[in-house]
Amino acid sequence: MSSDFEGFEQDFAVLTAELTSKIARVPRLPPDEKKQMVANVEKQLEEAKELLEQMDLEVREIPPQSRGMYSNRMRSYKQEMGKLETDFKRSRIAYSDEVRNELLGDDGNSSESQLIKLREERAHLLDNTERLERSSRRLEAGYQIAVETEQIGQEMLENLSHDREKIQRARERLRETDANLGKSSRVLTGMLRRIIQNRVLVVVLAVILVITILMAITFSFRRH
Repeated sequence: MSSDFEGFEQDFAVLTAELTSKIARVPRLPPDEKKQMVANVEKQLEEAKELLEQMDLEVREIPPQSRGMYSNRMRSYKQEMGKLETDFKRSRIAYSDEVRNELLGDDGNSSESQLIKLREERAHLLDNTERLERSSRRLEAGYQIAVETEQIGQEMLENLSHDREKIQRARERLRETDANLGKSSRVLTGMLRRIIQNRVLVVVLAVILVITILMAITFSFRRH
């Protein structure tokens, strides 16, 4: 399980390093290369998100007593992912500015209406991007709460399972004790019965002996 997680970690580290380099290069590239680079970065960001999802699933399969260290690493990777997305958004804004300048031209022949329209589109795009980011953060927070709730539930189930095993073992010991007490009771009852029988036999023998002695004494007096 941990080996799979570490494999995903290595892939994520390589991918984020490539993304950091590409995002930094976007504003300095020629227009044609910029467009291709932006599309490439968007694709790799999706791959990085998929890796994070795989790593998160692996962490959920790790036993609770060993999960803390991996959860901390996951939080660090998610923060790194958020920083990459923020840097990419800034890079795209710079890219949009340069595209606007190309559309307007350097000779000032483009109309003011085109400039106003581009500004409105840019503001609208930024507003939608911020809304998406807020929704994404809320979803991520909800997902994290669900994961933590599931972890707590798993721990509770494990504790209940351990308690159930203890109760079952206690019941088995009680059954064994009852069985032993039953055997001891039967043994003691048998011993008591033999003791009573022996005492009755001793009393009978004593009576017979006394009667025999008395008869012997009586016959002895009669002869004299």
